[in-house]
Amino acid sequence: MGVWHGDSAAIHLLFVAIERCGAVVVGLGARAGPREVVPIVRDTRPKILISDRQRSHAAAGVAAECSVPLLVLGRRGGAPALSVETKPGALDIDCRLGPDDVFLINSTSGTTGRPKCVVHTQNRWHYFHQKAVAHGLLTSDDVFLPVIATPFGFGIWTSHTTPIHLGATAVILDRFTTRAAAQAIADHRVTVLCCVSTQLTMLMADAGCRNYDLSSLRVVFTGGEAVPYRPAAEFEEITGAKILQFYGSNETGLLSGTTLDDERQRRLRTAGRVVPEMSVRLFDGDRDVTAAGRGQPACRGPATSLGYLDGTGHDQLFTTDGWMRMGDLCEIDAEGYLTVAGRISEFIVRGGKNISAAQVEDAVLTHPSIAVAAAVAMPDPVFGEKVCLYAELVGSHTLELAELVDHLLGLGYSKELLPERLIVVDELPRSSGGKVAKSTLRDDIRARMEVDDEHC
Repeated sequence: MGVWHGDSAAIHLLFVAIERCGAVVVGLGARAGPREVVPIVRDTRPKILISDRQRSHAAAGVAAECSVPLLVLGRRGGAPALSVETKPGALDIDCRLGPDDVFLINSTSGTTGRPKCVVHTQNRWHYFHQKAVAHGLLTSDDVFLPVIATPFGFGIWTSHTTPIHLGATAVILDRFTTRAAAQAIADHRVTVLCCVSTQLTMLMADAGCRNYDLSSLRVVFTGGEAVPYRPAAEFEEITGAKILQFYGSNETGLLSGTTLDDERQRRLRTAGRVVPEMSVRLFDGDRDVTAAGRGQPACRGPATSLGYLDGTGHDQLFTTDGWMRMGDLCEIDAEGYLTVAGRISEFIVRGGKNISAAQVEDAVLTHPSIAVAAAVAMPDPVFGEKVCLYAELVGSHTLELAELVDHLLGLGYSKELLPERLIVVDELPRSSGGKVAKSTLRDDIRARMEVDDEHC
């Protein structure tokens, strides 16, 4: 069953209801546009698409295009209600899902640019839950504030799996802002904040948040990018909380994590020790360089997903002998602590969200003025990276960023795919093999930004 719904208590009721009737949840991002949702719905073939009122118009278009019945969650007389034109059927009492059965399919950015569907069991998230409880000494008395979208990996365990297993309270925001998060922490005496590093950076940078009582916080789980050390240390001093960084992905799950027992230098400068249940090797291409302590990580263990739906992209995700790859360059020291040194894959990581450069390029090439496009990451002090687009235009055409953004929004593309800077060039740099030399473009945008900073 496809679920395209904003973050609220209702989405968790939906997930539990779907799980209990033995069906599989297809989690669709609340911010996703129809152009992103349609291929996911086509690939997963849900029996029904469930939407809230806010997305009902867009969902109706997706449902019609994919020939899927639409169920809209609304309200009647102040109480939640479901409305759909279908006849009820009998429920098989033996249809409950087991711990190793598929319970969730969500999406992730693929190396080819097309979103890939990742297949999950309950067991892998129960394992993650157990590690989180051990790392943060979590109990039923804790009050969680997860501010990551529910259908995705980090959002699943922080807002759904762990609070349910513990019987703990979770405070759900329909939209993250620094002030809304600070207000929620103060009002509900939140003890566990779960956020990507960009959200934490924004919270730390907002001086107005210091007017709120954040003293109830004791643990902050964060991942996606390394947090800046100085403001993170200051945040710990002000709140009394400890920031716990971890490393993993939607596909691999948890590879490493910091704990309350780790000293500050370890917690804020590394992603923690490789967890003992996960086997991790480092590769340089197909060559095992684990002994050298630096390379592209690949893993095996209980945290890994079942891979991509229907085996799509299997060869890109796995090594020839079955180890699941990550797209980063990492270092593992003699004590087993992991640090992310750089990025191998061509993802742009904006606020902890992987944005496929190829997907951005496919989107912008729908504009009639663009002949060739190349999307690269440009550094940003808050979000880590943003999308910068280099483009060769058709003939004598001209193009402004605002016009391109309006075009993409009009076609229903996700806001995450929108370029935030457009640089028009006569000719893109190319390698000897004829491919666009993206390393040259990354150097160029860094140089341009340095010049911009000098003139500020």
